[in-house]
Amino acid sequence: MISTDVQHSGSSILLGAKGELDEEAGTALQQALDHVTGDERDLMVDLHGVSFMDSAGLLHLLDLHRRAECLGLRVLVTGWQPQPQQLMAHVAGIPGPGSATGERYALAGFRRLIEDRAQRAQDLANFGPE
Repeated sequence: MISTDVQHSGSSILLGAKGELDEEAGTALQQALDHVTGDERDLMVDLHGVSFMDSAGLLHLLDLHRRAECLGLRVLVTGWQPQPQQLMAHVAGIPGPGSATGERYALAGFRRLIEDRAQRAQDLANFGPE
């Protein structure tokens, strides 16, 4: 289960997340954008409190990012913890425990790659190999 804390500060929205970023996290993440007025420019997502993420949670995070960009927000995700960062590296096919996937997340092409692969991983988990 995940809990979120949303704060508006000037032209920024600060979203702090704690707990597990999994299939059940979608609603909580999406509510972060419920009160966007159009005056905001940035969405900062702080994952310091997220110790676990699965492929469904990664897809929710990517969906939040896409929705925020559609609203004209720049998105910065910070505080990547070891397991979520390792999951992204695994999904992306990047070997090594110290891979800098958190830094690569900011690149649109990398996000698309991760999204495609996370969706495939989620489909396999739900339905098994085709």
